Amino acid sequence: MKAAIDAVLRGAVERGEVPGVAAVAGNAAGTLYEGAFGQRGLDQQAVMTPDTVVWIASMTKAITTTAALQQVEAGRLSPDEPIAEVLPELAAPQVLVGFEGSEPVLRPARKPITLRHLLTHTAGFGYDFFNAEICAYMAARGVPGIITCQRAALATPLVAEPGERWEYGIGIDFAGLAVERVTGQRLDAVLQERVLGPLGMRDTAFRIGAAQRARLAPMHAKAPDGTLSVIPFEVPQDPEFHMGGGGLYGTVLDYLRFCRMWLNGGTLDGARILAPETVREAMRDQIAPLEVPEIKSAIPASTNDVSLFPGMRKGWGLSFLINDEEVPGGRAAGSLAWAGLANTYYWIDPKRDRAGVIATQILPFADRQVLAMAEGFERAVYAA
Repeated sequence: MKAAIDAVLRGAVERGEVPGVAAVAGNAAGTLYEGAFGQRGLDQQAVMTPDTVVWIASMTKAITTTAALQQVEAGRLSPDEPIAEVLPELAAPQVLVGFEGSEPVLRPARKPITLRHLLTHTAGFGYDFFNAEICAYMAARGVPGIITCQRAALATPLVAEPGERWEYGIGIDFAGLAVERVTGQRLDAVLQERVLGPLGMRDTAFRIGAAQRARLAPMHAKAPDGTLSVIPFEVPQDPEFHMGGGGLYGTVLDYLRFCRMWLNGGTLDGARILAPETVREAMRDQIAPLEVPEIKSAIPASTNDVSLFPGMRKGWGLSFLINDEEVPGGRAAGSLAWAGLANTYYWIDPKRDRAGVIATQILPFADRQVLAMAEGFERAVYAA
């Protein structure tokens, strides 16, 4: 396994497709592979290592969801009651139905939003980089982007009626706020106390500490001709709210521990994070007969079009993509997965007891060369 994975990762670096890459694979019992190749940044000599700190972006979502599910277990949150009971700001959601010139046209939503809607991306919220209508609305109303971590960034309408379609968006940011309301703590404290700390994820946090900054990989932009360059980027370190949908920094080593907790039915090294029945529910497709479609880019500098496993139906659990069919040479049907905007990816395969995490720091998302490298990594994990 090591020789095969090393060849895949080293090849991507030598061809100039990525400046550096870190990857790990494991099973319920432990780590099967860890490795890294290339440089942390093209502007520095430091080499990429498995403990290099990266922005994990939307890989944050599953961690925030875990905290929300803990509150469901504690009886403080309900999956299917109106979330407005906890978040009054969602008591009267508006649906964007179009524009008159540049002026948005809204109507009241017919259904209440629930926590299940938020966790499954069926609440109707969108992201500007994947939805041109939300882009236009934000421009018309002066709404900042979500990565600013300003509360004003949450003031966007729905683009679909709750429960009627899968639309990737800011729902889990609201789920993070719900966790804060019922615990009386900020999200960073909740995650540290109840998820990250117990799992031994020492390098994962919203705030980059001095030890982590010494190992931080900078962000890179990839031009259409494949040229890579370092660009300024950092999630605000003193935010108005912690972005539960995408604010965490961490390492592939840490995230593998999180994945292994799921492989172990909610526990790792003696720490019980979730009950087994909660884990089973989170792994169940929650949205059928809806499915995850191809996702079109609205901001090319942030993301390419996203078409994962084309031709295959994809469902969604409680914060996870679920593939309906076996991936040739890779994960079994019913595996869990997702990714982060800076081209970080993971999968969790309970049937075959495998998990993998791979990270670069490159925009735009869904870079075809990074996806090819990630596919080669996965095949090598299963070929061993």
